[in-house]
Amino acid sequence: MHKAKKKFGQNFLVDEQIIGDIISIISPKPEDNMVEIGPGLGALTRPLLKRLNHLHVVEIDRDIIARLESDYPQDKPKSKLTIHAGDALEFDIATLPAPLRIVGNLPYNISSPLLFHFAAYAERITDMHFMLQNEVVERMVAEPSTHAYGRLSVMLQYRFHMEKLLDVPPESFRPAPKVDSAIVRMIPLPASEIVVKNEKLFAAIVRTAFGQRRKTLRNTLRAYLDEAAFEKLGIDAQLRAENLGVAEFAKVANYLDERGRVPLSESPNLRDD
Repeated sequence: MHKAKKKFGQNFLVDEQIIGDIISIISPKPEDNMVEIGPGLGALTRPLLKRLNHLHVVEIDRDIIARLESDYPQDKPKSKLTIHAGDALEFDIATLPAPLRIVGNLPYNISSPLLFHFAAYAERITDMHFMLQNEVVERMVAEPSTHAYGRLSVMLQYRFHMEKLLDVPPESFRPAPKVDSAIVRMIPLPASEIVVKNEKLFAAIVRTAFGQRRKTLRNTLRAYLDEAAFEKLGIDAQLRAENLGVAEFAKVANYLDERGRVPLSESPNLRDD
């Protein structure tokens, strides 16, 4: 019996009803190009393989990889499962056939970095279905002027349509996590609907605005915008970051990009977190 490893954030799904519900939500078709992130003990892997012609999986745990290789020998030319051993954060999605569908029970300790990693490949992706900590899902789908709305909300909503689909209680796992979980669907927006022209500048503005979320935009974005700029953009400088929608953040970024502007006092840190 495999023992869950804390360093990999492992909690294995065991509830057959929940597993069936997730497969129904994903609705895999035989010809789908699909990759599962972190197959674990195969709770989703096995039912997916019953519906798919082929499945790719990305797994970092060597013990689990050994189990998968035993169940699905990789030297067989007609194996339905291809195992990619390694860290999902370093895996190049572009090596898989597109359009691609991604599924997985993501490790909660690195869920946000993984979401940003996959977002970089959005143009190759049809959809993504992930199990995540419920709190993270609530942040992903949150609307402006709510407590859950923040940087994660903005940075994902400008690229994806997202929907929370299913609550998953702790007792659905072994070992049971100390938090509730949920299934979220992410569908990349068409290129024509993405209004951000300079993604790095957009990311820097969003990060800066939410860096001190209790302060007003006049204070947090003072390195980017003066009073005249706020007035020209039609944005109340007394608002806080949580009050601006995705379109308004895009408006700020595009305004600065068109003018070749950088912050008034210092250059923006454009390194992605």
